[in-house]
Amino acid sequence: MPTIDLNSDLGESFGQWRMGDDAAMLDIVTSANVACGFHAGDPAGILRTLQAAAARGVAVGAHVAYPDLVGFGRRNLDIASDELSADVLYQIGALQALARAAGTRVTYVKPHGALYNTIAQDERQAQAVIAALRQLDEGLVLVCLAGSPLLGWAREAGLTCVAEAFADRAYTPEGTLVSRRLPGAVLHDAELIAQRMLRLVQDGVVEAIDGSLTPIEAESICVHGDSPGAVDMARALRRHLELAGVTPRAFTEVPS
Repeated sequence: MPTIDLNSDLGESFGQWRMGDDAAMLDIVTSANVACGFHAGDPAGILRTLQAAAARGVAVGAHVAYPDLVGFGRRNLDIASDELSADVLYQIGALQALARAAGTRVTYVKPHGALYNTIAQDERQAQAVIAALRQLDEGLVLVCLAGSPLLGWAREAGLTCVAEAFADRAYTPEGTLVSRRLPGAVLHDAELIAQRMLRLVQDGVVEAIDGSLTPIEAESICVHGDSPGAVDMARALRRHLELAGVTPRAFTEVPS
């Protein structure tokens, strides 16, 4: 029976500012990319999200980012390699401590926002992130944009990688994400999103923004937790997958 991981970016609330519905998303997804405090998330809120993930048997990953709370980690930074490696190590270490207290553990790393998009193509910054994982724990899985050069660089360094597609984002004909600055970059129709992703799982293609079919090989699908209607999107996606005989399953072992 075919399987696919469903992941979402969670733990992004900060103090009295609430972002997304972590509890509802954790009832749907199989992996949780949990903020580490650099782009979003405060320690108490992150711990609550980790506790909820542990209670539901959802895998946990470190959602590492540039140090950019004001820009929500979506601004590009030209950061020195040694500084970037240290930032990544710091964030994973903090999340590992909170995860241990919550009765779970960090099994993978998924960069966030501008860092994710930059290292998909920029080898210098990519190697800094890769170096951090190798220094800390080579068993940590790295989530990468499907079809990006990062997959090759990370695998050459001995890391295990998982290719990811985005349910609620539009694609270019080249298989890259349409910039959030452009109209139509973020999708909101839950049924359309579910049908697109089912086609991706079954046929390995996604309809690009110009109507062409773009091949995408992915082992995990992300629904952004901060998108309007995110929970409805995730529910519709999981329902369509299960009705088609596709089993949602985490790509890493979930601590028992």
